[in-house]
Amino acid sequence: MDPKEKVKESLTILQEKLQLFNEVKTSCDQATEHIKVQTQNTERKIKELFENLHQFLQEEEEARITALRAEEDQKSQMMKEKIEGLSREISTISNTIRDIEQELRAEDISSPQNYKERVQLTLQDPQPVSGALIDEVKHLGNLTFRVWEKMKDIVSYTPVILDPNTACAEYVLSDDLTGLRRDDDEQLALPDNPERFDQYGYVLGSEGFSSGTHSWDVEVGDNRCWSVGVLAESFQRKGDVGGQYWRIGLDDGEYRVASRPPGSSTGSATLLSVKHKPRRIRFQLDWKRKKLSISDPDADTHLHTFPHTSTDVLFPFLYNGDDTVPLTMLPR
Repeated sequence: MDPKEKVKESLTILQEKLQLFNEVKTSCDQATEHIKVQTQNTERKIKELFENLHQFLQEEEEARITALRAEEDQKSQMMKEKIEGLSREISTISNTIRDIEQELRAEDISSPQNYKERVQLTLQDPQPVSGALIDEVKHLGNLTFRVWEKMKDIVSYTPVILDPNTACAEYVLSDDLTGLRRDDDEQLALPDNPERFDQYGYVLGSEGFSSGTHSWDVEVGDNRCWSVGVLAESFQRKGDVGGQYWRIGLDDGEYRVASRPPGSSTGSATLLSVKHKPRRIRFQLDWKRKKLSISDPDADTHLHTFPHTSTDVLFPFLYNGDDTVPLTMLPR
């Protein structure tokens, strides 16, 4: 080869390498800016969540102090009435004693039976007051636990949380990372990180499964184009996607289940006959039994069961092709 051509070839290699480095640097610059945006948004959401918790705790504190003050007022009034009654009894007895003492000094003693009757009128013992003190146990016993139990009414646990770092630019996730909305008109400027799907509208759950049993529900509602299921961790995320998957979906009014198991170069799909339009889809992944069951929990109807022989980590995924209706991972 001509030495000049060899030099040109080396130059081309270097130019291509330079371009690659510049592309990666650009991606890093984008990631740096995105990190700032993520931090600001995440901090705002954290503050909003804790403001809600603070408000709940403040209202709970005020309610419990109000209950304590109410008991104080009620028992203080009871003791006031009791004291007033005792004061009247004390006054009556004191007057009787004074009268008798005066009669004894005057030596003007009438029949002893009369004195006995007068004394008997004042000999009824005062009744002790039971339950008069503040019930501290009611107000303080296991207080933090009882507040925590009540707090469960305002909090929830969702088995699958969506990972925004895997979502394509057309997707907008809800603040709590459980809802997925499509917005083709306002695509986000996102860094091209390795975890992100760049051409296909997928978003993954934040946690993958490689053992045990797992269950989660997806609300599809009136969405007209969706696909939900599990993908293998090795699923190709850039360019033409490919890899293992097991899913159910709706498109053009038809429900289908599809899969591409290990060792298969192409996927296969089966048309489903669905009597009642499902609004929720339930997945039950049993790793030990190597199966993924799909059902409609509202109609208590089994839709399909996939056997799976994957040794890869499996991630729940959502695809939303309808820009009018979001998909939502539901709390347990």
